[in-house]
Amino acid sequence: MKDLTTAEFLTKEEATALILLAKKRGGLTWEGIAEAIGMSPVWTHSASMGMNAFPPDKAEALAALLDLPETAVGALTESPTKIWSQTVPTDPCIYRFYEIVGVYGPTLKALIHEKFGDGIMSAIDFDMSVTRVENPKGDRVKVEMSGKYLSYNAW
Repeated sequence: MKDLTTAEFLTKEEATALILLAKKRGGLTWEGIAEAIGMSPVWTHSASMGMNAFPPDKAEALAALLDLPETAVGALTESPTKIWSQTVPTDPCIYRFYEIVGVYGPTLKALIHEKFGDGIMSAIDFDMSVTRVENPKGDRVKVEMSGKYLSYNAW
């Protein structure tokens, strides 16, 4: 196994492993990391997991914050190939989001089409936040998503 701290080249997966190790060792949170590099926690986590490319200045800031090798910056700024398992997730938290899309996906699509026309919500030009909302029946998870509307082009 190669030494990731001295390797000439790192893959996105290897950079992710170093990030997770540094986060754990430092007792850090995604919110704290994101604040330190001037990005949102959602974007910071997604890019750290290899699903988005960091802008060079943010990759450098993350590498400095977590004491990552310089070769991590190159891996973090590469455009990702977004591949994930097509099987139903078994993690309970992730499964619930899968269930939400399965149950409400057609509803969201219909409402988007009614309000905007035939098109989609971008997952590239996209913002998301997760907040805790106190509730007497038990605290609630509030997920807010905002994506740019993209109409389908007619040929």
